[in-house]
Amino acid sequence: MEDTLVKHKLIVITGATGTGKTTVSRYLSEQYAIQRVITHTTRPKRVGEVDGVDYAFETPASFAHNHYIEDVTYAGYQYGSSYESLYAAWARSAFASIVLDTQGAITYAQTLGPAVATLFLTIDDPAILKTRLLGRGDVPQAVAKRLASPEYQRDLKLPQALCASATVIANDDWPLARQAVDRFMKTLVAAVADK
Repeated sequence: MEDTLVKHKLIVITGATGTGKTTVSRYLSEQYAIQRVITHTTRPKRVGEVDGVDYAFETPASFAHNHYIEDVTYAGYQYGSSYESLYAAWARSAFASIVLDTQGAITYAQTLGPAVATLFLTIDDPAILKTRLLGRGDVPQAVAKRLASPEYQRDLKLPQALCASATVIANDDWPLARQAVDRFMKTLVAAVADK
């Protein structure tokens, strides 16, 4: 495992719901051919989501059979990321990415150490978050419940445990955020090439 950690990098994308984590993940995949670590969830599929692409959609029973680096209950649903998914992504590329809540990001940073590069996404205007959640098809009651959840409030702030290592990107405006992601990738690729 130690040899794999030296030769590979995992980009952990974290922040509150609606900050653009999925957008950044897709951009990294399309622009840089970054492999996505597929996470598991018991929440229902949203319109347009595909099992095995957006998430591995699970029942509570099937969720329990995976080997997780971290798992969490968020807004009543289980989410987790498995060792199997991580190593499958790394088998295809030296770089992989995963979208996690802040607790998951801390767990990954502690478990995988220098193999992790954390991107914390934030929004300066909170009204944008509600608009984005409604715009992706979530029902207003579910949006209100999520915005009021303690997990959501926690994910709005960069955790102390990640302050020293995370790159913070404000994503109120995607073209500007994309430029910041490109700078992050340039620095990351250069750092890996130096090893």
